[in-house]
Amino acid sequence: MNSPKDTFDEVWHQLRQGRGLSNTGDDPLYYLVFHPSRILEVKRLMPEWRAKLERNGWKLESFSMADAVLEIFGTHEFRQIWLESDANHSYDPESLDQIKDTLADALTSGDRLKSMLLDKINSLEGSENTLLMITDLEALHPFLRVGVIEQKLSGKFTVPTVILYPGVRDGKTSLKFLEFYPSDGNYRSVHFGG
Repeated sequence: MNSPKDTFDEVWHQLRQGRGLSNTGDDPLYYLVFHPSRILEVKRLMPEWRAKLERNGWKLESFSMADAVLEIFGTHEFRQIWLESDANHSYDPESLDQIKDTLADALTSGDRLKSMLLDKINSLEGSENTLLMITDLEALHPFLRVGVIEQKLSGKFTVPTVILYPGVRDGKTSLKFLEFYPSDGNYRSVHFGG
């Protein structure tokens, strides 16, 4: 298994070569797949990757799923109810399942998370030598997987985009988010590493 650093070098080589022919879709979308045990290592490598891109005339933009999830939860109409439930220590399993379902609904209803990412993508349209890196996917657990968002945004990626994916590959096109989710082969992107 390649290290995340080596995998980034493969992605960087692909970016310099261009997308080329692919049967996986037209978007310049790439997954940098790494084992979930290496999440912190990948976060530590971000400054090095940014510097490498800048030395080569590229600009790195990022979109943090953790920041987006925090913003959605922090401004949601049920936020106070969630906080009060936590403060009352009402930890019966049924109550926790209802809260988890409400949180998942907050992320998926109205496609707010998708809209936030689309706004970022649209803000970069026409930018040359710009790479968008989508980070902190682990923040989506246990609510949804990024493949759902990717499918909704198919055809909208205007700059090369790398999704830092904590998981493992299962065959050529399937991925297992965080290594324990069921294998999902519905990705239309190019995968590196894993």
